[in-house]
Amino acid sequence: MIKENYEQIKKEVGSDVTVIAVTKYHTVEETLQAYDAGIRHFGENRVEGFLEKLSALPEDAEIHYIGTLQSRKVKDVAPYLTYLHSLERESVAKKIDKYAEHDVKCFVQVNISHEETKHGVEPEALEAFVEKISEYDKINIIGLMTMAPYTEDEEVLDQTFRKLKELRDQLNINYPSITELSMGMSNDYLHAVKEGATYVRIGSKIMGSR
Repeated sequence: MIKENYEQIKKEVGSDVTVIAVTKYHTVEETLQAYDAGIRHFGENRVEGFLEKLSALPEDAEIHYIGTLQSRKVKDVAPYLTYLHSLERESVAKKIDKYAEHDVKCFVQVNISHEETKHGVEPEALEAFVEKISEYDKINIIGLMTMAPYTEDEEVLDQTFRKLKELRDQLNINYPSITELSMGMSNDYLHAVKEGATYVRIGSKIMGSR
């Protein structure tokens, strides 16, 4: 079933969008089944899960850290990080710069919807934040990430994703490496792709519900 789900989503989003299978609620065995189904990009949001899947998956699998990364845990994952989708604090950037063994491709998380329950840099503070963390050698800012409100209001979803794209376009003038958009999950990825997502993070629609 995982293979069929994945192939269906690949058809829907097109070849220009990287599909990340979010395996944070799934076992190593299930994650290996996803690998056997052809998936090579996986998403984890906890240090323990990241390290567990890292040790189990073959070397050509890419594990994206998609959750909030606490400063005190950066040293545990920094040597193995390739993609971080949730950079929002300079303290984390500073520790990545200290402990990483290579450049880390980072998405700055933006709180487009201004929800108190969501993490992320406020849109008004984004450019100053990017300017500050660009000073760290190991931080390679490649794009922006956001999570839309959990709603069935399609206009709200479209507006949220459109706003992130507008912010990306503004930043891209002075920061040409900022080209990517990580946005869209199982409930709203088609809206995200319509507004320009280049990475989508899909859990239950690929892996099934837990």
